[in-house]
Amino acid sequence: MIKKFISKVFGKKAAKANGLRIFKSGEHSIRRADISNSALRVCEGLQSEGFATFVVGGAVRDLLLGRHPKDFDIATSATPEQVRATFRRSRIIGRRFRLVHVMFGAETVEVSTFRAHHTNIEDSDGTADEHGRLLRDNIFGSQEDDAIRRDFTVNALFYDPEREEVWDYLNGMADLKAKKLVIIGDPSARYREDPVRMLRAARLAAKLGLNIAAKTEEPIAELAPLLDNVPSARLFDEILKLLLSGHSLQCIEKLRALGLHRGLLPVLDQVMEDAAAKRFVLHALKRTDERIAADKGVSPAFLLAALQWPLAQRRWREIEAQGNRELPALHLAMDDVLDAQRDALAVPRRFDAVIKELWLAQPRFLQRAGAKPYRTLSHPRFRACYDFFLLRAEAGDAPQDVADWWTRFQFADDQEREEMLLPDEQPQKKRRRRSKRANAKPSDEKMVDDAPHDNE
Repeated sequence: MIKKFISKVFGKKAAKANGLRIFKSGEHSIRRADISNSALRVCEGLQSEGFATFVVGGAVRDLLLGRHPKDFDIATSATPEQVRATFRRSRIIGRRFRLVHVMFGAETVEVSTFRAHHTNIEDSDGTADEHGRLLRDNIFGSQEDDAIRRDFTVNALFYDPEREEVWDYLNGMADLKAKKLVIIGDPSARYREDPVRMLRAARLAAKLGLNIAAKTEEPIAELAPLLDNVPSARLFDEILKLLLSGHSLQCIEKLRALGLHRGLLPVLDQVMEDAAAKRFVLHALKRTDERIAADKGVSPAFLLAALQWPLAQRRWREIEAQGNRELPALHLAMDDVLDAQRDALAVPRRFDAVIKELWLAQPRFLQRAGAKPYRTLSHPRFRACYDFFLLRAEAGDAPQDVADWWTRFQFADDQEREEMLLPDEQPQKKRRRRSKRANAKPSDEKMVDDAPHDNE
């Protein structure tokens, strides 16, 4: 039954997995030293218990491309319970796809059991929805089954650190060498099974410089609406991976070329219509890519604040034009914009506090007189707020001379700071003149009683 189903969904050629080819040490570029110590310990621990265990997926792909993976995922013949029993500091997570997280200090290694497909995704047994999207995926299988059920051939490679071998069931090594992204099986069936694979195709092609194979790309335009059926929280996770891929500009260009961008990033759909807003957002994405390339930290909240800033500004000015004061108008605008984007993309509320702090700080940078600059400098997130203002200045959204002033002011000594302060342009409050009625004679009893008293 399983073979019949695999043939139906993947095609006869894929069902036979093209035949296993094992690349020995010296036939590939991966070395045991390239694998993290934690991943090696997981492999060694499970192999010593008699389980087939491999580093799998993106880590193998990236190492073959000369990149350094951030994570090393493990696939094994051991069940989640057997993995849990092997490692004391581990836990089973997930319902749709049960995994084990094995903890080594600050590092966590994700371990999955070899899996096969359900016998028939069209059965009304709750394993798939009416569009063909899998809802449960916990059928264990062989290593070959596990290779076949993965998304792209370049992600279906296994590395055995003990023998230093790469196992290839689906011609992934050749596709990687040819810089070609090929989906495993029938493209339409695989995209229906998990529409997020279309986004993943765009991200991997842009990030790795791969060309999407013609048959892999052909159904995407027609099936793009299936993304509407994917839970918004999962879509947000995938969009965040795209934006933090280090190649966000190329990813967005690929999304637009494939017709996948509509509705996924509503903020980009809106800002792309305005030249100034587009310039700022593209500059923010460029700076993010540069930081990732330099192995510097990137805050998702900072990037989300940058992407939505043009909308917040626009709404801010609209509310101000209705007669509201500057800061109350900004508060109202922030809530309006964040609520609208959350409905479209399920942006978690945990990012709201940081985004609002960044936005609220922006008017403060225009205040450079008296004690106000010192209060701004003492803000708990001053550096992030300053970086945001600097980003705006670089894109022409804020005065560059003001950004330069703050660059000097924050590193200046006390005397230099005092000399840099601008004259207080706020008009001095007029001292209330003593009312003549306050000097009235006691005989003027009514006037005295009606006058304001000094001690009130």
